[in-house]
Amino acid sequence: MALTLYGIPNCDTVKKARAWLTAQGVEYRFHDFKRDGVPTDIDAWIGALGWEALVNRAGTTWRKLDDATRAGVADASSARALMLAQPSVIKRPVVHWGAGHYTAGFDASRFAAHLAQQT
Repeated sequence: MALTLYGIPNCDTVKKARAWLTAQGVEYRFHDFKRDGVPTDIDAWIGALGWEALVNRAGTTWRKLDDATRAGVADASSARALMLAQPSVIKRPVVHWGAGHYTAGFDASRFAAHLAQQT
């Protein structure tokens, strides 16, 4: 299985997802936004999930943005630009399950369903 988990290592949700995958015996590659940058396949994420699912409007990074910047995120292009400039605004973790399947955020039942589809 070619599983890649994208996020930042100190994010609590990323930690939970990584611990869950490890507990299930799932091998995965971790891509650190802070160290490795936002990957070029962000366009595939937007295509699969929609930009609205990827911009974490409940997070600290979003809340710290000025009103004009927040108001300017109105479509895929503006959301992409923000996510590239401020990777911490991306809902974490993003998981590429292979074959064009992606999820954003951690939910154990959703992860289990994706693993079941892989076998």
